[in-house]
Amino acid sequence: MSDDGSPGEFGPLSLHVPEPAVRPGGAPDFSNVELDEAGAIRRPDVDANPEDIRDLAFSIIRVLNRDGEAVGPWAGLLTDDQLIEGLRHMMTLRAFDARMQIAQRQGKTSFYMQHLGEEAVSCAFRKALAPGDMNFPTYRQAGLLIADDYPMVEMMCQIYSNERDPLKGRQLPIMYSSKEHGFFSISGNLATQYIQAVGWAMASAIKHDTKIAAGWIGDGSTAESDFHASLVFASTYKAPIVLNIVNNQWAISTFQGIARGGSGTFAARGLGFGIPALRVDGNDYLAVFAVAKWAIERARRNLGPTLIEYVTYRAGAHSTSDDPSAYRPKTESDAWPLGDPVIRLKNHLIGRNVWSDDRHKQTEAEILDTVVAAQKEAESFGTLHAGGKPSARDMFEGVYEEMPPHLRRQRQQAGV
Repeated sequence: MSDDGSPGEFGPLSLHVPEPAVRPGGAPDFSNVELDEAGAIRRPDVDANPEDIRDLAFSIIRVLNRDGEAVGPWAGLLTDDQLIEGLRHMMTLRAFDARMQIAQRQGKTSFYMQHLGEEAVSCAFRKALAPGDMNFPTYRQAGLLIADDYPMVEMMCQIYSNERDPLKGRQLPIMYSSKEHGFFSISGNLATQYIQAVGWAMASAIKHDTKIAAGWIGDGSTAESDFHASLVFASTYKAPIVLNIVNNQWAISTFQGIARGGSGTFAARGLGFGIPALRVDGNDYLAVFAVAKWAIERARRNLGPTLIEYVTYRAGAHSTSDDPSAYRPKTESDAWPLGDPVIRLKNHLIGRNVWSDDRHKQTEAEILDTVVAAQKEAESFGTLHAGGKPSARDMFEGVYEEMPPHLRRQRQQAGV
């Protein structure tokens, strides 16, 4: 360095742009996913000080080992019957996805988004919640509804935007809403739901209620300013909320390194705000439930927010408008080290002698019959280009408690 501090001897600056480890045509590379042994990560007390559990933001909590056995301090929270129910929920979501994907290709709906490979995250989390708790989801948490027995016919009618659409054609397909099932209206604006979730949780605390909130966001959307503002408010006011980050490795066509930056893990984002943060194997139904239960209890005991990163993989396309072969190797999903959540839970139950391959195949057939029957019923009320549609009158309803004069005039002019 020169005595006068001039920059000349250092040369020009250059901008760093993160690059994915591999491009289409290359060999899949998940060397950045460092796996801890199943059962190896400690389970702290629910009231643990965030500073004492910083290491959990850099490890991955796992329950199911390579042999399909449930091991370690996070195991043993679910009965065999509850696990079978969880398996059925994931299988139902997968069958539902497959049928709706085909329906989109047939022109019966304009748009659809699958959950392939991520079913354990939302299905297991839903079972850890209590009635009245509220989720503020993204477009890939339909498992919250499936696992809460929300009618598939209503979900499909919303996708088809037909005359029985519970949202009356006001939302993009797959953007469900159900107050009764704790599923807040989905927003297409990225990260908006995180601020809403924290605000709802703060309101619950102000009212001295017992209900908590759960915010959901994808890895890519953590780059939005709303995400960081949410963490400020959640940590400052100790909002009773679980802040979920679903890290499925890809934000549409952009790999996770763009949004993650130099933080190492997405969970580590919480540490700077004094929020306890954990990473969990998102393809392990048992681990997801156990970590969700821990965080939910923490919120319920008025101990403040918890941030959870679910390490999973988006096996399918981002949506029906996306072609993932343009930005990642076609064989990448096969190389994903955490496997398939459905197969892993199936193998665990077989190992416990409460399930079998034959029973699994029979259940698949039964679930498919149920989904197909629901689809036929939904389509009897119309699809995108055929059958009944919501009434134009509906656009004037449900906006104000009492319709103002200008809307009454507009409705009269429209003749509805």
